[in-house]
Amino acid sequence: MKNLPIDPLAAQDISIQIEKVLRGLGNPEPPLDLRAVRELLNLDRQFYSTTQTGPLREFASRVKVGAKQFALRPTLIIDVVRKAGLKALWIPDRRRILIDESIPDLKKRHAEGHEITHSITPHHSHFLFGDDGETLRHSCHEKLEAEANFGSGQLLFLRDRFIREAHEFPLCIETARTLSKTFGNTITMTLWRLVEEAHKDAPIFGVISGHPQWPPDGFDPEAPCRYFIESPVFRKRFGILTEVEVFSVIQAYSSRARGGPLGEADAIFSDRNGDRHRFRLETFFNGYDALTLGTYIAPVHHRVFVS
Repeated sequence: MKNLPIDPLAAQDISIQIEKVLRGLGNPEPPLDLRAVRELLNLDRQFYSTTQTGPLREFASRVKVGAKQFALRPTLIIDVVRKAGLKALWIPDRRRILIDESIPDLKKRHAEGHEITHSITPHHSHFLFGDDGETLRHSCHEKLEAEANFGSGQLLFLRDRFIREAHEFPLCIETARTLSKTFGNTITMTLWRLVEEAHKDAPIFGVISGHPQWPPDGFDPEAPCRYFIESPVFRKRFGILTEVEVFSVIQAYSSRARGGPLGEADAIFSDRNGDRHRFRLETFFNGYDALTLGTYIAPVHHRVFVS
């Protein structure tokens, strides 16, 4: 699945709100303390479990769609959360964030940043927990979630602070690993920010997948990657490139190692005009995801021999 481009006006609005938060905290050093963010915004955070219905019952009472059903059958909300794969929820009138306690701690940071963005973005409040036709459209939901992911990255990576520090290092997977420790976030999220924000003017991409040589259960060769992250420039020039094409290259050079670097290689990809270009790909496996960074090298020139 490719990352969705964010509407420029929505991105500007979210960036302004995040800047207000960081300025209110005195422009803190990384890693960001989310407790301070909650105190500043007067937010409450709770963790929920799909085996303990307390917090989720309260959430069910706030949902417009099917609220009567939830009241009659409290366990229905558990079914909804499980089916949708929800990892975090935002309850506006209680200013409360609910987070699935089963997800890893670093991923909890992203989930909380995601819900904080929902809470401070004015145009999101109209859609959350509504039951009108626009709210129920899948495209609308994807748009709001992409915006909340963007805001989470802006918040947890301290906006321009991450961009400045990223440019002090070479563009490679090791930089993602280094900066993930500095900012206290996952390597996956850090790679995403490197591609989508720090180097958005370069034709680069990132891939998040399972291990190339150890396919997970349910692996779909027609959709082999969890995420295919494109920089804006890459999307404009090379947006026809598919994840299937890229993943076949990754599989060809990756080792069967269970962790650490899996390999690197050059690959030739065509742009929208049919011109061929060389990229450098490198892949690292963190025990959960295989992270691949593709960086642009140069165009491939045709050689003409004259006798």
